[in-house]
Amino acid sequence: MKSQSSPSTANTNAGNPLGIAPTGRLLAKFAIPAIISMLVNALYNIVDQIFIGQGVGMLGNAATNIAFPVTTISTAAALLLGIGGASNYNLEMGAGRERKASEIAGSALSTLVIIGTAIAAAILIFLKPLLIFFGATDNVMPYAIDYVGIIAIGLPFFTLSVGGNHLIRADRSPTYSMVCTLTGAIINTILDPLFIFGFKWGIKGGAWATVIGQFISAMLVVLYFAKFRHMHLERNMFKPQLIHLKAISSLGLASCINQIAIGAVQIVMNNTLRYYGASSVYGSDIPIACVGIVSKVNMVFLAICIGIAQGAQPIWGFNYGAKKYDRVRQAYRYSATACTIIAIFFFLCFQIFPHQIISMFGGGSDLYFKFAENYLRIFMLLTFANGIQPMSSGFFTSIGKAGLGIIMSLTRQVIFLLPLIIIFPMFMGIDGVMYAGPIADAAAFVLAVVFARRELGKMKKA
Repeated sequence: MKSQSSPSTANTNAGNPLGIAPTGRLLAKFAIPAIISMLVNALYNIVDQIFIGQGVGMLGNAATNIAFPVTTISTAAALLLGIGGASNYNLEMGAGRERKASEIAGSALSTLVIIGTAIAAAILIFLKPLLIFFGATDNVMPYAIDYVGIIAIGLPFFTLSVGGNHLIRADRSPTYSMVCTLTGAIINTILDPLFIFGFKWGIKGGAWATVIGQFISAMLVVLYFAKFRHMHLERNMFKPQLIHLKAISSLGLASCINQIAIGAVQIVMNNTLRYYGASSVYGSDIPIACVGIVSKVNMVFLAICIGIAQGAQPIWGFNYGAKKYDRVRQAYRYSATACTIIAIFFFLCFQIFPHQIISMFGGGSDLYFKFAENYLRIFMLLTFANGIQPMSSGFFTSIGKAGLGIIMSLTRQVIFLLPLIIIFPMFMGIDGVMYAGPIADAAAFVLAVVFARRELGKMKKA
């Protein structure tokens, strides 16, 4: 049975469009900017990889792949605080507790800067040992040192930009959030060819272009909370409070773990490819370079699905907090449909145009293209079912079901894919890595559907 909202909650909810506007229109309003923002974040890596591949070559591509765990670790921290802060903010606003919601947002923003600076310092201090751990070969190491040594400088700006934009969307400004990330990406895209080809800085140029773009995005986030915010923020609210950080971490942990899992899989995969590639016809450098490209291409697909979930997050969270479960269920159905349509489109692209996709990132030998095309087709074979799992993880987090969100985050990467990319190559050699992907995708899809149907069924009864 639905419980009655308090008078203060009812007054807060009455004029909020999240609780009364048509769900489909709301989802489009919030999801489209979120998708663009996520695509822009993905393009930071992809644009670098394209220009570096064209200007530096295969070893440059391999170096950006080695650097990928740095990005995922930083993104994990940003999502822990950004999604956790935004989810708690919307739940508290839906329940009519405006001051507590603002205190949560302030704690999240200040901690984003602190944790980004700490990650940057750790990477710079332990740079070479970390790159060896990430799977760098002797040939790739000089390029990886140049690239990672520079992008580490921009990590405080990166974490503030990624995490802060979730709070901006929660504050009902999805378009401004989109502008923040889009501006940084445009600057990065302009500076990449200028620095790499014009100034002949090579892979260092790509890194500096990325840092400058991230700095601009972060400054726009600061400007929003200084001048344009809707939420009420006082100076003392920016002091991190442990009680709020616990709540933030609880609801942000699923997305954080998902990113850490992606980074862990990438590290294990790089080392697996380095080991088994050495005894194959491809060598170690070709598989590491190719897998990096496929990971970046897959980021585009995942960015759209995660963007849909992020756009739906304020709708799910506010209406769940306001006990409007019919609107929560409707928003989930719309989100799942959109993710499935996108997944089918990318599945067709990966199966029909693998050579064209790989060629965007520079040329290579016949062996290079043979491995890359086979890997893209086989590893991404179940892409058409891959949209539901990341979207459902965001759904459970948004409605305060942190445990289910964490389980959803762990299924594909940790529970299924990580063991498979260790076990399969023992029997199939380097090809075993390819076949681990679709099996992990199938298992994660089944679990996501089962858990989502159960939770939506509970809401229907309520």
